[in-house]
Amino acid sequence: MPALSDIISALDALWPPERAEQWDAVGLVCGDPDAQVDRVLFAVDPVAEVVEEAVALGAGLLVTHHPLYLRGTTTVAASTFKGKVVHTLIRHGVALHVAHTNADRADPGVSDALAAALGLRVLGPLVPDPDDPGGARGLGRICELDAPMPLADFARRAAASLPVTAQGVRAAGDPEQQVRTVAVCGGSGDSLFDQVRAAGVDAYLTADLRHHPASEARQQSPLALLDAAHFATEWPWCEQAAAQLDALSERNGWGLRTHVSRAVTDPWTAHAASDPHPDLPGAPN
Repeated sequence: MPALSDIISALDALWPPERAEQWDAVGLVCGDPDAQVDRVLFAVDPVAEVVEEAVALGAGLLVTHHPLYLRGTTTVAASTFKGKVVHTLIRHGVALHVAHTNADRADPGVSDALAAALGLRVLGPLVPDPDDPGGARGLGRICELDAPMPLADFARRAAASLPVTAQGVRAAGDPEQQVRTVAVCGGSGDSLFDQVRAAGVDAYLTADLRHHPASEARQQSPLALLDAAHFATEWPWCEQAAAQLDALSERNGWGLRTHVSRAVTDPWTAHAASDPHPDLPGAPN
């Protein structure tokens, strides 16, 4: 059974913390480096229900994509929900490790997992890492489908391939527009529109698209847009990361048991489709 420090060293080799954005908070949040670990749970968010799942599993380590404390704090009092998470983790001997933007930029990284879930073939990074001589690391991925399909069909494929969320997948563009090349970015991606346009792809799938950037992108080019839930675009990474740790465990003879949380931690819980009203914009004539 490996020590926590051994596993963290292996995870840091997969997702080096120095490759995280300067504003990010990655790495070990809590945990005894000398503690032995035999179960690891992967999840997107370090929220209470995920922590409770880790405790119920008897996991010694919880690995999440999103940080618990992104902007720092002055208290871990259990009267705050984040403080309660820390207290629960420590009380039950569960370590917490975060791989965020360092996992976004990795090869393979978050967007590789998203592309694989959508059945896309990766051609290269959308925003290459200038420090990568091989040109494989970076933010987002440029991909292609095996054969073109209408935007509406690709949106349905995305909705069927990603975790079920209240939002589902929204699309902007002619539903019959043919899509062959696709840029993807797990998580919030509307800061990358310049790079997406430069890539010359038919469509861009990401999360958290805001009105003004999306509207401007549609006005400037025929680029089709697909907007999925933030959680949904990043959850496939959990399965990819667990498989990577499985391979390391087998290579090192650790005998680790890895699990992927299936808790949907997207904050939105319901969706009401628009009911056309004759007096409101968008109603059929």
